[in-house]
Amino acid sequence: MKTGNQADKTLSFVSCQISPEAKPWQPPAKPPPVVTLSRQTGTGARAIADELANFLQASQTKPCHWMVFDKNLVAKVLEDHKLPKEVAKFMPEDRVSAIQDAVEEWLGLHPPTKTLLQLSSETILHLAHLGHVILIGHAANIITHDMKNVFHVRLVAPLDSRVEQIMHRNQLDHKAALEFIRKSDLGRKRFLKDHFHADIDDTLQYDLVINTARLPQHEAAALIGEAVVYWAKRL
Repeated sequence: MKTGNQADKTLSFVSCQISPEAKPWQPPAKPPPVVTLSRQTGTGARAIADELANFLQASQTKPCHWMVFDKNLVAKVLEDHKLPKEVAKFMPEDRVSAIQDAVEEWLGLHPPTKTLLQLSSETILHLAHLGHVILIGHAANIITHDMKNVFHVRLVAPLDSRVEQIMHRNQLDHKAALEFIRKSDLGRKRFLKDHFHADIDDTLQYDLVINTARLPQHEAAALIGEAVVYWAKRL
């Protein structure tokens, strides 16, 4: 449930996409800019995305709020396609076991993985056509690869820096944090390889790669923001 400032941002975002005539939605001729954030686990992607949204909001004259879609992207997919909430637990991008996916699908615990991916892709493309969104993970950079209004960013950092981040954020000891990172990164890598035949570490997929261990989060966000503003003016 959204409350306070987050609810205001959501309302502003939705209002900006709805025409007064309430005509059926069509992609705008020149969609506003969009940012995808691919990340290694423990690089502070969500915090950077929130800072980036504030930066981009302050840099534009249009009143639309920038929205960040991370874990809430799954909820958006369920809402768009009228799927039961129970399906959400089968949709994380960092699920490691392909065998488990196949068994669960065979048992009828969730719709076919191919169907879930198709529905997720439709929602991601719809959001990208609307613009003013920051999409974290979920192969958004691959799904929107051919869209001219999308700027792709990859966040990386040395392992020791990421372990420290996860230890602090998730209240884990060193061993548990290391295992958490290993499983999450392996799951995301498998997700792109198995379903999109892509290598998540291929830097040619991205317009900008940032080592977040070298910059505070607000400076990393400002660096991305400056790049997006400059790039958007050239569109």
